[in-house]
Order: sequence, then structure tokens, then C-alpha cells
Amino acid sequence: MRILVTGADGQLGKEIAKQGHQHELKLTDYNTLNITDCSAVTAYMREVKPQAVIHCAAYTNVDGAESDYDGAFRVNVAGAQNIAAGCLETGARMIYVSTDYVFDGQKSEPYREFDAVHPQSVYGVTKWQGEEMVRQILGRHYIVRTAWLYGEGNNFVRTMLNLAERNRTLRVVHDQTGTPTSTVDLAKTIFTLLANDAYGTYHATCQGQCSWYEFACEIFRQAGKDIEVLPVATSEFPRSAKRPVHSVLDNYMLRMSVGDPMRNWQQALEEYLINLK
Repeated sequence: MRILVTGADGQLGKEIAKQGHQHELKLTDYNTLNITDCSAVTAYMREVKPQAVIHCAAYTNVDGAESDYDGAFRVNVAGAQNIAAGCLETGARMIYVSTDYVFDGQKSEPYREFDAVHPQSVYGVTKWQGEEMVRQILGRHYIVRTAWLYGEGNNFVRTMLNLAERNRTLRVVHDQTGTPTSTVDLAKTIFTLLANDAYGTYHATCQGQCSWYEFACEIFRQAGKDIEVLPVATSEFPRSAKRPVHSVLDNYMLRMSVGDPMRNWQQALEEYLINLK
């Protein structure tokens, strides 16, 4: 399958490139394809004629987006519109990677795909608007929401390990709950979806849940680091954008359609740390 990958220089894009060796991948980043330029996207897709697009490119500066709505909109909404329109013209199916930030985090149970959205940040709003843009333009689409992603690049796991080299005690938020998700598992799920025609909205995170504090403790336990981790409240780390308090996603549609290949988050983390060494 000829697959166009946007945002190929990001964590997920890099993993897609690793796992997609059996496909003909066209890897793009901002330097090779400006997704906010409609004419450029149209011309590129007419030339490449992809059978599918994995749209990883996004404006992901959650706090920066609070003072840059137009910038976030151009990438997350207009960019998605351009890619979806290109897919419509060329007959390609589309994977749109979305986020748990479309929810407000007030639900006590895991969110399923058809729970009402209520984004609390500019990032969450624009990712939801991007979802809607894809739904309106393209029938053959998969909306894939994920959360707490880590892979090759800057992420929470690497940040904790780096901080542990310079500190004996760390303070980590304990009142936000989610599911750490490996790009390895997410990429595998994306290719599983592309092999089927079960279009629609999906949640795709690893299994289980924890707080950032519990995540940090597990990172250090598995890495063999003797670090004191102190649980603290979100209020001790004020940020511009509001974070969902409870953003655990239930991969319900995966289980009901193509099957859920996502591992337990501790198991996926173990593999990641072994490979990191």
C-alpha cells in the first residue's frame, strides 16, 4: 500500500516508518509538505497518489496554543481539512490522530468513543474541530484518539530519566489520571485499522491507568533508579492550558471491531526502557 505519512519527524511518525517497511511510505514533515498550504497539499497528493494517509502532523504545544489560537487552528483544523480534501480527490483513506484532550476529564469511568466531548483547552478544541472537519469531508476515515504518548523523541519517560541524573528527589503530579501509551502499540493499531474497512472513531491507548506520579515511580522501578518521588497537586505546577483530570480512554470500538492489540502499559514501558538502554 502506498501510504503518505505527515508529521513523520514526530514520535509516532518515526515509529510508523519503522513498522511500515512492507508498505511504500512517503514520509513528510513541515519542510517537505506544509499541510496548511491547500495548493501545496493538493499538488503533492496528485503527484504521489497515496492509497492511504496517516495524518500525524499537529500543533502539539498545549500551553502555547492558549495564546496562539490561529496558529493551532491553521495546523489542527485547516491542515486536517486540506489533507481530507486531498484524500477525497485521490480516493485515499485517512487516519487522523487525535487526543484525549477532546474530553473535560470529569467522568469517573474511562471514556468511550461516543461519550460527549467537552474540550477545555485551545489544543483540545482545535483537535476536536479537526476531527469534525475530517468527518464532514471524508467517508473513508479513521479517527484515532490516544493519550500520554511516548516513543523516539522528547517525552515524559525521557524527561524523568534525565531529571533523575541531576536530582535525588522529584515532585510529580498525582491528581491527573491517564494511560501511558507506547508509539509501538499505537503504530501497530494504526496498521491493523488500515488493513480493514471498519471506518469510524477509535480510542487507542495501552491498557490500565495511573497518575503521572505512579507513572514516574514505575519508570524508576523498572530502570533501577533510587529516586524519591513525592506526589503533589496540579495546582503546584500552574500551566496556561487546563489538563483533563481523568482522561482514561476505553478502547471499546477496537474490541468490538478489529480487536485490541494494545498491551498493558507497564509491559509496553518495560520494552521501551530495554530498547532505550
